[in-house]
Amino acid sequence: MTSAGDPGDARQGLHRDGTPVTDVVTPPATVWGKVSATVLAYIALTKPRVIELLLVATIPAMLLADRGSVSPLLILSTLFGGWMGAASAHTLNCVVDADIDKVMKRTARRPLARQAVPTRHALVFGLLLAAASFAWLWWRANLLSGLLVIATILFYVIVYSKILKRRTWQNVVWGGAAGCMPVLVGWAAVTGTIGWQAIVMFLIIFFWTPPHTWALAMRYKEDYRAAGVPMLPVVATEERVTRQILIYSWATVLTTLALVPAAGAIYAAVAVLAGAWFLAMAHRLYAGVRAGQEVKPLRLFIMSNNYLAAIFFGLAIDAVINLPTIASYFS
Repeated sequence: MTSAGDPGDARQGLHRDGTPVTDVVTPPATVWGKVSATVLAYIALTKPRVIELLLVATIPAMLLADRGSVSPLLILSTLFGGWMGAASAHTLNCVVDADIDKVMKRTARRPLARQAVPTRHALVFGLLLAAASFAWLWWRANLLSGLLVIATILFYVIVYSKILKRRTWQNVVWGGAAGCMPVLVGWAAVTGTIGWQAIVMFLIIFFWTPPHTWALAMRYKEDYRAAGVPMLPVVATEERVTRQILIYSWATVLTTLALVPAAGAIYAAVAVLAGAWFLAMAHRLYAGVRAGQEVKPLRLFIMSNNYLAAIFFGLAIDAVINLPTIASYFS
């Protein structure tokens, strides 16, 4: 799951002749300034904007697992452990991608790209976060949730970042599985198992990730091209890209409906209405490209964030209110 910008993006100034100056960096003048700059750099390594959405998916999974009666302390503990795991994965991803981050304008201000943090220190930081996440979840929840976090980190860093990302346009299709894991972690923290409902939630995020990411990549395809990353918008026509976005958008919406039997009327209404909204945006993007019009894919990117948040927020509210499930009316 990605974001359009990252903390610490370069501010722009002007030369005396009016030409822009980018990447203006003012060295901290005091000890406190140096310390705060270093702390902010380590925080930026974790990509906090991305973590927010990952954690949002964990709460509904936990609430659905026990239909709203989960202990608030367990939720907070799981979120903290999940945050450390996601922070670890993102930090280690920054280590792996440091070379291409320097090339891409969108990522040139990341800490390792601008050498704000030594690479070795970032590696140790990421590994310590991974160990802490596993130990915390094992202690506060159960062993399965801790093992799932470690599996997520390994998959994201090794399978996605080191193997898939630079070799195939399907990088975000399969690599996106790492972003689906928080729902499994949340479910496992409550039940100690992985239920079919958790697998459906996993698949919702799995199918949602490609259209979400490709919409962003359409806007920044020249960045990816310069870095040698074969994102679909780099290697395919816009028509093919938007057709794939449309296919995966339909798969996402249909998968949300598969969860309706385990939820109540509130979630069912949100899934239908939000799904119609999401599909309308995807169809509009595809139609615009086919008609040769100038399109703005970032609108779909931003809207896709709102769509996923609406789906999982609706699921959380449904679980808390604990109305009869749709399946119960037929049993």
